[in-house]
Amino acid sequence: MKSFTSRRARAIMVAIAAGSLALTGCSENTGSTGGDKGESQEKAKEQSQGVAYLDEKASAGPAAEVTGAKPGGTVTVYQESALSHMDPGQIYVSDAGQFANLVFRGLTNFQEDGKGGVSVVGDLATDSGKASDDNKTWTFTLKDGIKDQNGKEITSADVRHSVERLYAEFIFDGPTFLQTWLSGPDYRKALPDGGFGKKHLPDSVLETPDDKTIVFHFDTPRPDLPMTLAMPGYSVVPEESDTKEKYDTAPVATGPYKIAEFKAGKTLKLVKNENWDAKTDPVRHQYLDGFNFEFGITESTQTKRLISDQGEAKNAIQFTGGVDATQIQDVISDPAVNKRTIKGYQPYVMTLTFNLDRVKNKAVRDAITYAVNSKSLIAGEGGAYGGDVAPNLFAPTLPGYDAKYDPYGRLKTPAGNIEKAKELLKDVPASEKKVVFAYANSEAGQKRKVAIEDALGKVGIDVVSKEIDAASYYEQIGKLDNPYDIYISGWGQDWPSPSTVVTPVYDGDQVADGSPNYSHINDPKVQELIKKALGEQPEQASKTWEEAHKYILEEVNPGAPLWYTKQFQLYGSNIGGARYSTESSYLDVTQLFLKS
Repeated sequence: MKSFTSRRARAIMVAIAAGSLALTGCSENTGSTGGDKGESQEKAKEQSQGVAYLDEKASAGPAAEVTGAKPGGTVTVYQESALSHMDPGQIYVSDAGQFANLVFRGLTNFQEDGKGGVSVVGDLATDSGKASDDNKTWTFTLKDGIKDQNGKEITSADVRHSVERLYAEFIFDGPTFLQTWLSGPDYRKALPDGGFGKKHLPDSVLETPDDKTIVFHFDTPRPDLPMTLAMPGYSVVPEESDTKEKYDTAPVATGPYKIAEFKAGKTLKLVKNENWDAKTDPVRHQYLDGFNFEFGITESTQTKRLISDQGEAKNAIQFTGGVDATQIQDVISDPAVNKRTIKGYQPYVMTLTFNLDRVKNKAVRDAITYAVNSKSLIAGEGGAYGGDVAPNLFAPTLPGYDAKYDPYGRLKTPAGNIEKAKELLKDVPASEKKVVFAYANSEAGQKRKVAIEDALGKVGIDVVSKEIDAASYYEQIGKLDNPYDIYISGWGQDWPSPSTVVTPVYDGDQVADGSPNYSHINDPKVQELIKKALGEQPEQASKTWEEAHKYILEEVNPGAPLWYTKQFQLYGSNIGGARYSTESSYLDVTQLFLKS
């Protein structure tokens, strides 16, 4: 996934049917506090269980009823930053991913059992996909009678269009797995106009033999495809409704809710999509009449309102924000409030990323890595409730995670190794000791700014801080010609495999505007190891990914590991069906209802 203020995350598991590893990644876009003090890395390992690819019966719908659920009412959603995107093709960040769960549908989706178990089911498709030719060919059949909000039936032409539009230049901020698998790293050249003209992808790549059938053809086995297609970035965009760039502010729904009103940066109102059919949906519910989003509500204000539990706050939730760090004790010390929380270990690794086009001296990068104060940063996230010190670039939710791999001594000196940093900087020219730090204009961003300025100032580095709008934070740092030297970013694996961390974040082929390769690393050795690992069986590949990880962190150092994130969210007393979503790492918005 993309990022955690970082891009969107999920925690999925080993795909039993395909024998592959699966989780959900992205950038996290919250700045939330998180987790339970008791949530340990042992708990995180539970997010690397097996994920089954389920059959037609399991995919049929409707979703299993939520105990005690009642119809009616509207939930108020508190959110500090506006949504990063609403066009499915642009969705690769956590906030937009939550939104997508309510509004869009794709060929497949993740189904949770409420106990941490996750499976892949058919969503628009009748099942999770049928593989042939050693997983090089995948066939999906659409369910009957599925319509968009305008009453138009979804056909294979809409699915083809949804894939092809991702090749267009105006789609720059979403996942690129499917496109690169179909057409290679220079996929845009294969279809420059994104299928809006007369040219389309050849049937040898993407085939739609009739209105119900979609066939993907790959040149190498792609056993992870059902999980890839379950990402919000691959949701269906009905062809006749596509308005290209304008679609990002007025998308057409296929899920249980649709947009009734949108005031950019202020409010968003979702109401029932009357053309959504519960009998075809094995994952979502439509108990509520709708959702009213209020943007610009800081986490401290969200927390105060939800603790007080008065008026509309009784019917309110935190979306991707979390309990304000300064009010955690107020929550956990009151049993009546604490029982209105969800907690979980997230798959995000937060790093202080270096723009390698600007911070070219590795001695400076290493010095900053030693100097940063993870303890201070985590305190701003809620201390033990916000995260754990990260010694490396792989999360505890990844299979094979090595908790002892700590090349920069982060675990021994979580507050920073000032003497080591000063030693590395002693022969560095003064001109290289000045860095421009980009931070989001949110409460969490402000706390991170103070922590970074303080830590680097102690070793003689002059930090010039530049504020960025939180809603477009990842878009801004994702520009190749951005004017920043360092910025905090977070990444959660797209499924439980190192391939979904190393490839999107550290692959030189991914150096492009909108790519999560925020450091712009483009190293021949890394490229060689990525190519090698992708062609190997899982057991051998895991060793190659480990070699790549160590080379990246020790020999290149594109980003200083800071902390692993946890989730800790609060909701109103009249909210029913609240549970932690292993898939999204947030409150599961698909299960909610109002008790009265």
